[in-house]
Amino acid sequence: MENRDDVKSILPFLPVCLRSFSLFWPPAVVEALKALSQGPNYSNVNSGHVLFLAISDIRSSLSLPDSSISSSASDGFSLLFDDLIPRDEAVKWFEEVVPKMADLLLRLPSLLEAHYEKADGGIVKGVNTGLRLLESQQPGIVFLSQELVGALLACSFFCLFPTNDRGAKHLPMINFDHMFAYLYDQYDEKLENKLKCILHYFERIGSLIPAGYISFERKVLALEHGTFAFPYLKENFWSQSSISLCPFKISSSGLIEDQSSEAIEVDFANKYLGGGALSRGCIQEEIRFMINPELIAGILFLPCMADNEAIEIVGTERFSNYTGYASSFRFNGDHVDKKEIDVYGRRKSRIIAIDALSSPGKRQYRVECLVREINKALCGFLDHLKCHQYQKFFQDTGSQHDPNVKGSSGHSEVYHLSQGNPSTSSQTIEGTLANQLIRNHEAHYCSHLDYQQEIGVVTGNWGCGAFGGDPQLKAMLQWLAASQALRPFIMYYTFDLEALQMLGQVAQWISSQGWTVGELWDMLMDYSVQRLRGETGAGFFGWLLPSLNSHDNILLNNSHNV
Repeated sequence: MENRDDVKSILPFLPVCLRSFSLFWPPAVVEALKALSQGPNYSNVNSGHVLFLAISDIRSSLSLPDSSISSSASDGFSLLFDDLIPRDEAVKWFEEVVPKMADLLLRLPSLLEAHYEKADGGIVKGVNTGLRLLESQQPGIVFLSQELVGALLACSFFCLFPTNDRGAKHLPMINFDHMFAYLYDQYDEKLENKLKCILHYFERIGSLIPAGYISFERKVLALEHGTFAFPYLKENFWSQSSISLCPFKISSSGLIEDQSSEAIEVDFANKYLGGGALSRGCIQEEIRFMINPELIAGILFLPCMADNEAIEIVGTERFSNYTGYASSFRFNGDHVDKKEIDVYGRRKSRIIAIDALSSPGKRQYRVECLVREINKALCGFLDHLKCHQYQKFFQDTGSQHDPNVKGSSGHSEVYHLSQGNPSTSSQTIEGTLANQLIRNHEAHYCSHLDYQQEIGVVTGNWGCGAFGGDPQLKAMLQWLAASQALRPFIMYYTFDLEALQMLGQVAQWISSQGWTVGELWDMLMDYSVQRLRGETGAGFFGWLLPSLNSHDNILLNNSHNV
């Protein structure tokens, strides 16, 4: 098998076995899955209780210990299928859906074999797209067919993924046992409805396997100066940036996921991809993972994000509609995703997972926290796969200042530029070189990045709510990051948050001043210094434009208790 290193990195986290570079199920697993694939008249699996017994037998054949699955999961399966779901729906599930899932699982080894055969340069020329562990600080991309993703999620449903080594690699759990256990132990209607979204997904792919592809990319702003595509930018860079602010669009109602056109859709993420999606969580990120369940596959091989990282997932299909939020979340029927397909066979659904500081309090106004948040957003908003199109301008501009700056050494990944002089100062790289680069972006970039220019950013109150961030500050930081990433616009959903009532007025005034990224950044810095010193208690909007409604400023100050 080709891509042996890829298989070696991911194999400890897969339920299948490897022998002579071929993947396979143990014979006992094949026998059990074949029985399930023939329906309840043959397998006798016609209830949640019996289904879990069959799952337990398969787990035993894979030598998975009982201690690696939640003790109440069996009760959760029984509760869902034998009590909560109407009997006619449950009968249909066991007669039609479970056999299709078993058949999909039987094909998992061959699906993986086919995947690795075309992964090395077969999808994106010169780029390895094979399934592998994408560890922290290692930028890379994985392309999976929707069919393979369906098989992997069937493994999650049947709780077949090994769990022993996941914690050591900073990987969250991917089996569904916790969802079923919490359903029984702490029944909550939102948990039942999260599982209904999952069941609906399997019903849909059981009827028709989607034929597209999904990409999962770890994006990194490099901390070291030895090799980089895009560097982690320091305060001086942001202050000196002469990029113009992009148009700022605002809506007080609507949902990020309801965008009909292609755009970067921000996932207000946990540093562990998916957050509480597979347990009790049910806010923005977790809901997105329920209505687009293919996102869950990324949990298999993407360890937690560091401060200089983001995760971009392109191509997932939305299967469910919903109402409510958090405890009021409810599955609301089928959703037909009408987004177009790109040249790689991916649905034009671009979801960017970026994690904000949690409960930052007053420290969110410190310069290091501001730099962290703006770089986190920038990392997500930049198009890292296009970095080779930036190389010429890094090299051409850099050669005016340091003749030792070199281009790529021919490594198969396009993410890294090789810089020959390790003693080159941070100021040279992030100041003179990089700012000369961005000053010339209109003359150089736009002819090469036309495709990127069409794709804006759709976001909202990232890092606020449960994370406790200042919504006015976060809105401005996202605007700055989208502008620096050369995005054509940012679309901001306020969700009627009272602290952002004046966002439109403020954005319009800032735009009318013709400010650059650097100028708005400097204003944020001035405000934050005063906030830290206790020289102002106003929100940023009221501080910037004192004529704004004072009630809004008082409300913001009280809500953050800083």
